[in-house]
Amino acid sequence: MFSASDILQGDLPDVRVGIGRGTDSGRVERSVHALAGSDITIYLDAKALASDLASGKIDAAVRGDMPSSELLPVLKAKLGIEELERVAILEPRHGKAIFVAPVGIDEGWSVEQRHDIAVRCVKLMRRLGAGTRIAVMSGGRSEDTGRNPAVDATIKEALELTDALVCEGHDAYHAQILIEDMVEEADLIIAPNGIIGNLIFRLMHFTGDAAALGAPAVNTDKVFVDTSREKVDYSDSIILAMRLAEGRR
Repeated sequence: MFSASDILQGDLPDVRVGIGRGTDSGRVERSVHALAGSDITIYLDAKALASDLASGKIDAAVRGDMPSSELLPVLKAKLGIEELERVAILEPRHGKAIFVAPVGIDEGWSVEQRHDIAVRCVKLMRRLGAGTRIAVMSGGRSEDTGRNPAVDATIKEALELTDALVCEGHDAYHAQILIEDMVEEADLIIAPNGIIGNLIFRLMHFTGDAAALGAPAVNTDKVFVDTSREKVDYSDSIILAMRLAEGRR
């Protein structure tokens, strides 16, 4: 069973990490201080953080508590991508890590987009040593077909996506709407769209006490870990960034 401890324990790699600071809360500074001895730079300027990641001056970047409205547009421009696809890594109280995507509200609005995200997530999960069983979520149970056109569409698309992933050799199944089973049976949850994925993240983390290690980008060769400004401690996100950057130097 893959858990946060698989990422957080052990010697830290010798990589260069930048983290954004956008508030005076002191959380970023305390997180960096907790990892004393590592090569971590605090950035106050979004453009400088994005530029140094794109140029290779740093091996990985963590958003920290820098506003997404400041960092993400310049980051996408510097990396040459139109959208930033992320997968949230959560650990509920039972101690098993679960990956959730898409989590950006503008992500994953077509079967093709969710397919690409799922395949990229699996690659990242393998790098971390996690399992790769994929639960493809829909808006209802299969027997709910016919009750509502919108629900029907999510079921149809989930089945289409599941079939495509299985044909490619992935361990995927239609998990319907049963998220209570997904967190036990799967490693990756593919939500019907980014709004639902974002809501899953918020419910699990902010009201369900699930630990949130961060949300790594999966559609760029550069290591970027998105984080919530509500996090109290960013040290786990920094370590996650280090692990992802370790094999890319």
